[in-house]
Amino acid sequence: MYSEVDRGTTFKIYLPCVEESAEEVGAETSKQELLRGTETVLLVEDEEVVREMATDILRDSGYHVLEAKHGPEAITLCREYEGEIHLMLSDVVMPHMSGRELAEQLMPLRSSMKVLYMSGYTDDAIVHHGVLEEGTAFIGKPFSPDALARKVREVLDALVPV
Repeated sequence: MYSEVDRGTTFKIYLPCVEESAEEVGAETSKQELLRGTETVLLVEDEEVVREMATDILRDSGYHVLEAKHGPEAITLCREYEGEIHLMLSDVVMPHMSGRELAEQLMPLRSSMKVLYMSGYTDDAIVHHGVLEEGTAFIGKPFSPDALARKVREVLDALVPV
């Protein structure tokens, strides 16, 4: 390092010369690859901004997303969609019907579909008020893209329906 007042500083780095070629290290599976999927997710969220953000996150993670603004629209989508729906990601508190009521109505149509609830309320508050049972798959809003991708993958990979 060389420095002069009113002139600046110069850094020089000298690296040793190596005759051998660099050794190729095996590519590790990145964390993002582990959070990706190809399953179909039914997203039910009444707030447009949250729905659009969650849809973008899920699609960027490789999922096929079916969007619904509320319960009745989600029921119609489930009846009309011919493929398998692997996961329903639903807000807990919505107009027309709650996420829990929606899940109860969809289970006869999609018995293997897993459910992940989201809410701006904490999971403790929702359990305490009897909206959801303790141990139910839940993610609090707001969530980061990484947190949503991780939680969706966790619920989909669970051995028993959550």
